[in-house]
Amino acid sequence: MAPGAVKRRLSHRLRAALYRTPIYRLSLWTRGPAALALTIDERWPGDPRLGEALLQDQYRFAGETVNAPMPPWTAGGTSAEWQAALHGFAWLADLAAVGGDAAAQRARELTLSWLDKFARWHPIAWRADVMGERLHAWIAHAGLLAPEGGDAAARAQFLRSFARQARQLRRTAASEVTGAARLQALKGLLAALLALDAGDRQLDSVLSVIEREIAAQIRPDGGHIARSPAVQLEVLRHLIDMRSALHDARIEVPEPINAAIERATPMLRFFRHGDGRFALFNDSLEFDAGAIDLVLARAHAKGRPPLSAPPTGFERMQAGKSLVIVDCGVPAPEAAGGHPHAGTLSFEMSYGRERLIVNCGAYRGPRAAWHAALRTTAAHSTLIVGDSPSSEIDAAGRLGRRPRHVARERAEEDGKQWLSLSHDGYKASHDLIHARDLYLAADGEDLRGRDSLTGRAGQGFVIRFHLHPQVQASLTQDGGAVLLRLPSGAGWRLRAEGAVMNLAESIYLGGGELKKTQQVVLDGHVGTAGATVKWAIRREARRAGEPRAVAAALGTGAA
Repeated sequence: MAPGAVKRRLSHRLRAALYRTPIYRLSLWTRGPAALALTIDERWPGDPRLGEALLQDQYRFAGETVNAPMPPWTAGGTSAEWQAALHGFAWLADLAAVGGDAAAQRARELTLSWLDKFARWHPIAWRADVMGERLHAWIAHAGLLAPEGGDAAARAQFLRSFARQARQLRRTAASEVTGAARLQALKGLLAALLALDAGDRQLDSVLSVIEREIAAQIRPDGGHIARSPAVQLEVLRHLIDMRSALHDARIEVPEPINAAIERATPMLRFFRHGDGRFALFNDSLEFDAGAIDLVLARAHAKGRPPLSAPPTGFERMQAGKSLVIVDCGVPAPEAAGGHPHAGTLSFEMSYGRERLIVNCGAYRGPRAAWHAALRTTAAHSTLIVGDSPSSEIDAAGRLGRRPRHVARERAEEDGKQWLSLSHDGYKASHDLIHARDLYLAADGEDLRGRDSLTGRAGQGFVIRFHLHPQVQASLTQDGGAVLLRLPSGAGWRLRAEGAVMNLAESIYLGGGELKKTQQVVLDGHVGTAGATVKWAIRREARRAGEPRAVAAALGTGAA
């Protein structure tokens, strides 16, 4: 474990011991305000289906559905992510989307139950990012939870707890958590201070910390240091919420917040395929295109997605109806937020609104083995040496050995695009360097690649091309190519030389649910002169007058 991680863990244990003491609890004592001074006018819409499930005592968070009687706080066997979502209260938006007396009553019952049970410190419920999310949600739905003219005792208890939590968050928001979680905590703290009508000195202090975190976390190209489309979306929402809270409080928004939104928005667009959903890198799911559209609309930033994003470590090749997104960056540290994957030099390809080559996605749920499996190199469309991932992931989910240097060169001419990439993730373990060259034709209908390994001989390797579940694949009779058919009828042919080609089973969790699919597998061996595998994915033209259904049914006979 890195020295910094050891220091953070020791510090956390010492703080936890302090927070449990009666003396510390007394230090949080404060009178609650008569009312909250901030009203959040523009709230993120909830999902009424999830709200209806809450009314049926079904709690669907972080890929888990737990049936628990009221109150749900003691539900056993749940993951830390599920518990964080429960205590974060973002689900209030789902109950608000249902509307009606029953939903309002359930929201108040759950809040009062929480206030009774968690008046004292709890390792997850009182964690800075969870507390920040909860306080922000309580402000957004204060009229639902503690309406004026309602139960006076319940309202006083709500406001008193709000003030105590805000005092705790002032002490922990800038230190207890890291990466995107710290921005989440700071968002809640900023909103809480505005709601408590804090003085300029306190507001200036938290804004100074926010500006410092923006400088540390948002790279010059607008990408977040976690290198994850999912985290990019989360962080942009936090920044928009900060800006909105300041607007609602009629306070001038600092330029670093506005500038960060302007930079981060084009990078969010960068990660979208033609279907409007995300590419699957570094623990991301596809996400709903409408939800992404809403974040982009509220950002009020019109920048186009860049083709090249070297600081974040991604490249984008686009021509005709084809789009290729490539991970060519050094894996992010865990402290950046999210869960980095061992997918260096992996790529995804879509044609129009249809996905062709994908990574396997991310797992949401309580099974640690599934989390680990989806993070390994074998779950990505790239090369893996033996069974060794390019970045090691230990049993606790931390990255060990990983690429230290990823080289990239890009060239364009008359619409044609080239990428020349390499990484040293296998240098220490296998004395090998992996290089991948990509070429996309000007019409977007010819993607060519070359994967090479240089270094110690004797190692086996596999190159994988994971296919989207809607792609139909068939190996030609001579075994020299795989025919790929998209739902629209568009056909592609994948050929390779320098390795043995086969079709194998695969899985896809891009939509959050496990689906069976296939993968094209190229098996090879490193010789004394290294290894080179050339491959091409080319669009197949239908013969004139041939109906789409006939072309799709030809299968191996079309070879």
